[in-house]
Amino acid sequence: MSIISKLTQAVSEGVQALYGVQASEAQIQLQKTKREFEGHLTLVVFPLTKLSRKAPEATATELGEYLLSHCPIVRETQVIKGFLNLTICTSAWVELFNEIRSQASYGHREASASSPLVMVEYSSPNTNKPLHLGHVRNNLLGYSLSEILKACGLRVVKTNIVNDRGIHICKSMLAWIKWGEGATPETTGKKGDHLIGDFYVLFDKHYKAELQELIASGKSPEEAEAASTLMTEARELLRKWEEGDPETVALWRRMNEWVYAGFDETYRRMGVDFDKIYYESETYLVGKEEVLRGLNEGIFVRDADGSVWADLTGEGLDRKILLRSDGTSVYMTQDIGTAKLRFVDYPINRMVYVVGNEQNYHFQVLSILLDKLGFEFGKGLVHFSYGMVELPEGKMKSREGTVVDADDLMQEMIDTAASIAAEQGKAKDMPAEQAQEVARRVGLGSLKYFILKVDPRKNMTFNPKESIDFNGNTGAFIQYTYARIRSLERKASEAGITLPQAFDPAALPLSTKETELIAAIADYAEVVAEAGRSYSPAVIANYVYDLVKEYNQFYHDFSVLKEEDEALRAFRVALSSIVARTIAQGMGLLGIEMPERM
Repeated sequence: MSIISKLTQAVSEGVQALYGVQASEAQIQLQKTKREFEGHLTLVVFPLTKLSRKAPEATATELGEYLLSHCPIVRETQVIKGFLNLTICTSAWVELFNEIRSQASYGHREASASSPLVMVEYSSPNTNKPLHLGHVRNNLLGYSLSEILKACGLRVVKTNIVNDRGIHICKSMLAWIKWGEGATPETTGKKGDHLIGDFYVLFDKHYKAELQELIASGKSPEEAEAASTLMTEARELLRKWEEGDPETVALWRRMNEWVYAGFDETYRRMGVDFDKIYYESETYLVGKEEVLRGLNEGIFVRDADGSVWADLTGEGLDRKILLRSDGTSVYMTQDIGTAKLRFVDYPINRMVYVVGNEQNYHFQVLSILLDKLGFEFGKGLVHFSYGMVELPEGKMKSREGTVVDADDLMQEMIDTAASIAAEQGKAKDMPAEQAQEVARRVGLGSLKYFILKVDPRKNMTFNPKESIDFNGNTGAFIQYTYARIRSLERKASEAGITLPQAFDPAALPLSTKETELIAAIADYAEVVAEAGRSYSPAVIANYVYDLVKEYNQFYHDFSVLKEEDEALRAFRVALSSIVARTIAQGMGLLGIEMPERM
């Protein structure tokens, strides 16, 4: 039983004994004591005055006296107005430490066959361009959220929907047909996703040039767009694809295979994966069937031009197109089909979409449409809406080729980590292969941490230079502390320091800093639970940073290996080890690997 649980039970018993009534769980509020006061934990007395029918200070005094007499873990009390500060005896902290140390996965809960099943969708790339910085935030958030939910004892299916059809794909295909000269990843030496992305940019370049010529000839911008032969040809490719034209489908399949190979390489490097991948080309037909069913049942309406719409004005929204006049589908159609297939494939209890906040309206509508179509899961969909990520220079545009490529960004981070290590002499005693692996972990760890430490709902600016600083709230700073502890453990082993299976609670005179570290480690379980409840990897990231700061202060103020008291020396080594374990577990939930040496 934790210290909080023991105190809660003791306070409950005290209220019953002193005032003859039962306190509710909500009325017993324990929080960390503010640093300017003595004590470890503080009981907020105000909610209990309704039961005591006495002034807050009198109630606090009586409860303090009761706890000193009946709760062995309470060593001292202090009444500050309506607050009762409690100092916990050292033996209780040692007992708590022994309990935490005995649990290899403290703070993580194992899922069972009956645990709720959560499906988390993330990544959702288009096959007309490589993954970029925006995808990096999406993938890191989705993967981390999945790992956090697993640690909360849920079963999780990580899924991806690849947008492998539509006018944007046809633009890349048309550019390849017109100007590609048979280029392949093999003949150009480029990753497939990069190659196709180049053709997407090339189409836009020619399309803009065509529009400028048409406008120069006297057409309005709207007339120029309508008269564009390039856009007409791209739409014709889309029509052929939807009709199953063998030549068009064969080219589409060939180019997509190039892209998938490139995506897989990027995903592996980024350290994210999926349990199930869906493809829009396979789900949009299911969506069309559902839309046509809704049309036949009077849920949707067909306009004079043949397009199909959902009228959501009754829900305070507007009309939403579901099928164009030529019968082609839109993203909403595909999402309806994908949702249906997922709930057929898995007994999902909760569906979480990790998608940027510019799609808030889209998912509001999707939930309503699924509910109208009779799917029970419609109302329970969760849109994990996150803010956009930009560079200090500003926004990025895929069509203009100004995006920050994910592969280039990851390599830049690794190269920067290697460069800093070389400048500071950190890698001089390492074999080249080991130094390269450390640079990989530090570079990617810095990237992931910088992005994940920010509240996901907020827009953010990613600054590569700031992210890899070895001081401050960065992944590199946390990794360096972890590597320092691992070095300490190796030195302790070399010095023959042995650690008991459990420490004697009565034999260790712990300092305040040591009890604070134990309390911080103990908080990890609630931090994981809160990160799962709030869908926020930032909760984990900032907890780990605070823990590292606490440890570094302890390491600065106290001797570990040079401590003369044998029992205390062993305890401090063990305390350091559990801090390192907690750091690794927390960073693992963020998808960050820890270097053993730095």
